[in-house]
Amino acid sequence: MNIALWVVQILLGAAFLGAGVMKSTKSKEDLAPKMPWVNDFSLGTLRLIGVTELLAGIGLILPWATGIAPILTPLAASGLVVIMVLAAVVHARRKEYPGIVANVVLGALALFVALGRF
Repeated sequence: MNIALWVVQILLGAAFLGAGVMKSTKSKEDLAPKMPWVNDFSLGTLRLIGVTELLAGIGLILPWATGIAPILTPLAASGLVVIMVLAAVVHARRKEYPGIVANVVLGALALFVALGRF
């Protein structure tokens, strides 16, 4: 089980680190072709989402790997579950159904980490 949790933590951590860096550094115009939902949010909100995903990606791996405040790992995973639920709501309102599927998969993986590490 520990190996499965580590595999999921590393994959999710990498995914959210990448997404977080992209959302917190690129302009809305650069993101809009692949993520049309960004036009519904202010630049500040987009940056907040990006920084939150970046910190959660770090939180999935670093605390558990170092043994320093390991409770932060399941908390980061729980936070990602909330973010994925909110993202699914946004995609549902926009009728972007493939986005909902991605949110459900990522949210389920984050829930697996949260439950496994609590």
